[in-house]
Amino acid sequence: MSYEISHLDALESEAIHVFREVAAELERPVLLFSGGKDSIVLLRLAEKAFRPGRFPFPLMHVDTGHNFPEVIEFRDRRVAELGETLVVASVQDSIDAGRAVEETGPRASRNRLQTVTLLDAIKEHGFDAAFGGARRDEERARAKERIFSFRDDFGGWDPKNQRPEIWNLYNGRIKRGENVRVFPISNWTELDVWQYIDREGLELPPIYFAHDREVFRRDGMLYATSPFTELIPGEEPFNATVRYRTVGDMSCTGAVTSTAATLETVVAEIAATRITERGETRADDRASEAAMEDRKREGYF
Repeated sequence: MSYEISHLDALESEAIHVFREVAAELERPVLLFSGGKDSIVLLRLAEKAFRPGRFPFPLMHVDTGHNFPEVIEFRDRRVAELGETLVVASVQDSIDAGRAVEETGPRASRNRLQTVTLLDAIKEHGFDAAFGGARRDEERARAKERIFSFRDDFGGWDPKNQRPEIWNLYNGRIKRGENVRVFPISNWTELDVWQYIDREGLELPPIYFAHDREVFRRDGMLYATSPFTELIPGEEPFNATVRYRTVGDMSCTGAVTSTAATLETVVAEIAATRITERGETRADDRASEAAMEDRKREGYF
C-alpha cells in the first residue's frame, strides 16, 4: 500500500520535530500565546508533540492592555481548557515601573513597548527559548529569520550572525544570558495556516470572521473605535462588516471589509489575495521600510 504525504502533513511533521528538538536541547522554553490564529496553530502542534502529557513549558502572553476583548476571553478560556500555565507579562506594569514610556496622541500605540516587557519577562523567569508564530511570508525582516533565531544577552537580533540550518539540523547551544526565539511554522504561509485550522477544526476568536463593528478610516485602513484610540479631527466612526486577518494592539491593527463568515469562505478569500496580512492591516509595519527589522534588532518577537 502506498502512502502519499500531503503538504500540510509535511509542514505539521516539521513543526512537531522543532517542538521536540527544543524540549530536548533547551532547559526552560516558553510558548508565546496571544489568542491569535498562528499561536492557536502552535497550541495544536504542541498538543500533537507532547500529549497525553503536559506541555514541558508554560505559555506566555505579552499583554499590551489594549487588546481586543474577544481575544482575551478566548485566550483565558483556551488555556483553562488545556489545563496549562499562563504567564501574563503586562506592558502596563512596565509603564508603571518606569521601564517603558507611554506614547501619546492619536497615533499612539503600545505595540513597540512590548519589547521591554518581553525581555524583562524572559530574564525574570529564566526562559532560554521562546516559541513564536512568526512566518517568513509575513514581512521582509521575517523572511530573513531562521527557525532557531538566536538573540544576544541584550535580546538583540543580528540577521548576519545566525546559524545555518542545513538538512533541518538545529543547533540550540547558547551561552549564559543568550536566548533563542523558535518559529515552528516559519515555512508556512497564511493560506497554510487557514487550511490547517480548517482541517483540524480549530476554534478561533470571532473577530477572525465577518461581523458588524464600529470603525473609522485612517491612512487607508479601518480601525475599531475603542477607549485606546484618539480620533483625528475629520475622522468619523461608522458601522461596517469587517473581519481581522491578524490580532494585535487595537490601536495599530486594522480590519478588512469582508463577508467571509465561515472557515470555508475565509480560506477562499485568503487564497485570492496577494497582500500579506501585516502589509494590509498593521500600521506599525508601515512606519518605514525597515520598521520590523529595527524592532527585532531591539529584541522584538
